[in-house]
Amino acid sequence: MDLESLTHLFATTLSPDPNVRKAGELQIRKIAGQEGIVAALLQIISTEGVDVATRQACTVWLKNRVHTCYDIDSSEIRADRTPIPQSDRDALKSSLLPLLASTLSRPISFQLAATLKDVIIRDFPEKWPNLFSEINKLLVSGDIREVVAGCQASLELIKAFEARRKVLPELLPQLLPTLVNIAVQSLSSPPAGTSQEIPMLLHYILKAYMKTTLIQLSPHQMSNESLVPWGRLFFQVINLQIPKDAVPADEDERERCEWWKAKKWAYATLGRLYRRYGDPSQLPSTLKEEYGAFADSFVNTFAPEIIKVFLHQVELYVSGQVWLSKKSQYHIFSFFSDCIKPKSTWHLIKPHFETLVSSFVYPQMSFTHAKEELWHSDPVDLVRQQVDDGDYFDTPLVAATSFLIQLVKSRTKVTFMPTLGFINNVLRSNPEAPQKYGALNMTVSLAPFIMRHPDVKDGMEQFLVQHVLPCFNAPESYLRAVACEVLSAVEKVGVKWLNEQNLHLHFTAVAAAMSDDELPVKVHSILALTQMIIVHESIRNAVAPQIGKLVQDLLKLCDETELESLNSSLKAVVAYYQEELLPVAVDLTVRLCDTYLRLAAEVSSKSGETSDPDVSNPFEFDGGEDKEIAAMNIAQTIGTVISAVETSPEILAQVQDVIAPIVVFTLEKQLIDLFDNVYELIDSTTFKLRRISPNLWPIFELTYKALKTHAINWIEEMIPTLDNFLSYGSDVFKSRADYRNMIVDIYTTVLNSDSLGESDFINGSKLADSVLLNLRGHVDDYLQVIVNTALAHSDSAKTNKFRLANLEVLINCVLYNPVAGLHFIETYSPGMARTFLDRWFTAIKTENGLPRVYDKRLTIIALSALMEMEQSTIPEPLKEAWQFMVSGALKVFEGLPKAVAARKELEESFEDDDDLEDDDDDYLNLNEDEGDVWDEESAYMEVLAKEGARLRAINEKREGGYTGSDSSSEEEEIEEELGYFSPLDTVNPYETFKNALTNFQHKNPTAYQVATTSLDVEQQTALIEVMKKADLPHTQA
Repeated sequence: MDLESLTHLFATTLSPDPNVRKAGELQIRKIAGQEGIVAALLQIISTEGVDVATRQACTVWLKNRVHTCYDIDSSEIRADRTPIPQSDRDALKSSLLPLLASTLSRPISFQLAATLKDVIIRDFPEKWPNLFSEINKLLVSGDIREVVAGCQASLELIKAFEARRKVLPELLPQLLPTLVNIAVQSLSSPPAGTSQEIPMLLHYILKAYMKTTLIQLSPHQMSNESLVPWGRLFFQVINLQIPKDAVPADEDERERCEWWKAKKWAYATLGRLYRRYGDPSQLPSTLKEEYGAFADSFVNTFAPEIIKVFLHQVELYVSGQVWLSKKSQYHIFSFFSDCIKPKSTWHLIKPHFETLVSSFVYPQMSFTHAKEELWHSDPVDLVRQQVDDGDYFDTPLVAATSFLIQLVKSRTKVTFMPTLGFINNVLRSNPEAPQKYGALNMTVSLAPFIMRHPDVKDGMEQFLVQHVLPCFNAPESYLRAVACEVLSAVEKVGVKWLNEQNLHLHFTAVAAAMSDDELPVKVHSILALTQMIIVHESIRNAVAPQIGKLVQDLLKLCDETELESLNSSLKAVVAYYQEELLPVAVDLTVRLCDTYLRLAAEVSSKSGETSDPDVSNPFEFDGGEDKEIAAMNIAQTIGTVISAVETSPEILAQVQDVIAPIVVFTLEKQLIDLFDNVYELIDSTTFKLRRISPNLWPIFELTYKALKTHAINWIEEMIPTLDNFLSYGSDVFKSRADYRNMIVDIYTTVLNSDSLGESDFINGSKLADSVLLNLRGHVDDYLQVIVNTALAHSDSAKTNKFRLANLEVLINCVLYNPVAGLHFIETYSPGMARTFLDRWFTAIKTENGLPRVYDKRLTIIALSALMEMEQSTIPEPLKEAWQFMVSGALKVFEGLPKAVAARKELEESFEDDDDLEDDDDDYLNLNEDEGDVWDEESAYMEVLAKEGARLRAINEKREGGYTGSDSSSEEEEIEEELGYFSPLDTVNPYETFKNALTNFQHKNPTAYQVATTSLDVEQQTALIEVMKKADLPHTQA
């Protein structure tokens, strides 16, 4: 295809006519693998005369093509997914850097840079050895556009290898001095006519340095030869006074301009150097050898200078002399937070903390013009920032709140009372509404600490009456909202009401706020009421008559806002009013399912809009993550309804019927991120009802289809539901050969999958156990398949967990049919049956070889089945093993009571978990001695660092060619699975063994004689005890 036709073809992908657009995309897909297409696109992109939107479409397609098809494994090649030919790869490597230097379009430049990174990852250094010299040539060029391109390429080179510890340290001593010299020279004597390029190259250079610090700090960077010039550059950029005419007047545009991006990276990098490498008091032990000396030097020589520069910028900002971007403020707050726990930097921050709180934190917490605009333009987003702030972690408000909390938590003696004094002084001074909001907002953040401080917690009731209750009637709606927030926050941490009338005054105020015209007030009032319902029985009783209306209001708000916090409130309300909601549970579930289907349909529609990744789409696609999360929350609320009605099987069955269609929809539309939620619903209803309704079997069929096509990685989420189908729908399996084939095929598919690990193999083994135990006598045709699948993994298992799970599949095969089971094991490989018995008895004799109740019960019952075999059916090479059957069973019986007791204790501990309370010492440092602070966050980072070091060591072993087992490292203990139930739970192992022993004596008297007379005195005593317990009821045995 000639260049003109190819250009026109890509232009059609931008057509407003969907038919034209689709036809163009399909044609592009057909020619995508042709040799020369990539080279032709590079020519089109370089042609300035071509419409920029078309060139951008070409660039996006090229980026996606390179990302997905530059280097494809032979197993992944298909008709619409072929590797890029070598000639086109050569064209990429010869064209990308010149294109970066010549293009005037930032969007095109951005896409080209991403393409460059993908090529670097695949080909540098082995297949592109001259790349570094080509980049360096651009960096030392006299053409500013080539220098900018060199800086951008340097950034992509660093991003390509930021996670590879051995590549970057070799490059940085050559690259970083060049970059810092370019930056310093551009600031000191910028070339004429480069007002646009200078901030751009500074942005690339500073971001590149930041990227080098994410995983490690190279020896070169730790040297004064490197650290000093880079440090001076960071300070110079931060202190730079940017002329007003050099940046946009609009603050949002200014935030995104290149000058302020450069400043952002300067602030961020200084904070990163200190937080990760320069603070010896918080440096994890695994990093002390590598960075300990650097940290000691940095905290004493460099950190004080950073504090001085940051404090100066805050002073200028507070006085109105300079403007600070939101990202810059965020990084300043974050750095100051990091300076609180170490003694050396706290000493420098301490004299300024009150000023920082009053002049830098407090304005962030107040009701600003930006918040007012958002209140009116998008109140849902405003509330989401306040209560569901997971997507807003990098805002100045969040960082200011974190700084405030870190102050009172780590330096309680010095900071707590002055901070509370400031809040009270503001409130007593009769401030304007925005400032009153700020003081109350600070109270919300500090509520967990206030309510744990012995000197102030008893005064909270009076504080609420004096400062919060009046705000419920304030003309400013945001004050009504923050009043609800304060009440919710202190109720959550146990405010004590000495005067019941005060409690009910606040309850009345919150109830009235639920009818407020402003959505944020409604939301915060419901959240506050929920906390009051949880804590106070009197409030629960007062709300009970109106619970139907409350639930309806909650459902309506959930639909309008899709806020996670409101869904949590709905779950709490349903949990506390189970009896009252029982008559309307089905209608409530219908409403919830309607909402879920609406959200799921939107998610499906969004995912359906995504075209082939090789087809151009210059616009960023929103995958509907918010809708997905909202659907997850609704599903969790449905789960709460299920728990609420579990005492009424009739209603639960109706609820299950309502739920089934949303599960079917989710599976049909392949909404895999929602699989966990919907399978949990079906697992819950089928387990509680102990039956499988006819309308649920399509779910089993869809599950099988999903596992065989696109969702094998979700086997863990599917296993409980599949086990329920087997346990409570066994009659259907026994009558349906196709279903039996499906369920066994799931097991073999999982165990034979190259994309799954041993944790998934364990789940597959559990499924095989369930098949063998629930379908006794009905899977004879599949017994050899199961045996062969398990034996194929018997020598390759790496973990004890899978080793035991796989062994127990074979034990279950023997239990299912002892004669056939042993025959198929021996048929797999001569001598394998003896090997199997040896491994089994090794597990029996080994302490914790069969650690769980199920393991012991299975072995006892399976040994009993072997004891009942006719002597003539026992293979000759195995007969001598029968003399150990009785002693083996007694060994397992010895540990069974202890395992049962341990399981019961574990169950009780889970029930008691809700009674655990937070230690006040986790919130307040009342024993402060002005030294370094090491708290639970520090300890957590230490644990993460150790785990990271362990995983790196394993990875380095593998990269070095080590292929052995990592069994030398500690394995997790095999623990009881309290949620796992087996058909063997109803079998009395003592009675089973007693009956088997009697049959053993009759059917195989010779082996019986040897097995019983070889018992020592202790074993004989144990045998008598087992026989006694066999006569007891199963529950007492």
